[in-house]
Amino acid sequence: MIVVDTNILAYLLLASERSAEAERALRKDPVWAAPLLWRSELRNVLALYMRQRGMTAEQAAQVIDTADELLQGREYALPSRAVLELVAQSTCSAYDCEFVALAQELNVPLLTDDRRILSAFPQRAVSLARFVSDEAERSET
Repeated sequence: MIVVDTNILAYLLLASERSAEAERALRKDPVWAAPLLWRSELRNVLALYMRQRGMTAEQAAQVIDTADELLQGREYALPSRAVLELVAQSTCSAYDCEFVALAQELNVPLLTDDRRILSAFPQRAVSLARFVSDEAERSET
């Protein structure tokens, strides 16, 4: 199991130059988790796609449905105290610290490309590129 931030979900679910990497990450570890916050963040990403890229509301709803299936049973509410303690230790937003707090609570890595999170929480956060390159290294041996 890994915790994934919303950008990683978006890479997987919305065609982009990062989609192939996100697909490799899913193959490497298909059990993804996220704080409940992911829903609002992904809706915001989809709102941009609707306004700037012509995505329809139906297409956006299909993306959310796919994400729901992927994360079914692995969405978590977090205690505010845990999130705020991480905020106090870093310059990360409370939103970002929800993902870190969940990864800590579950004792699993947080997959993110957010530089601030990667810098503030190197013991917990791992970049998408590193996560999938670790997979490549193992398959070569």
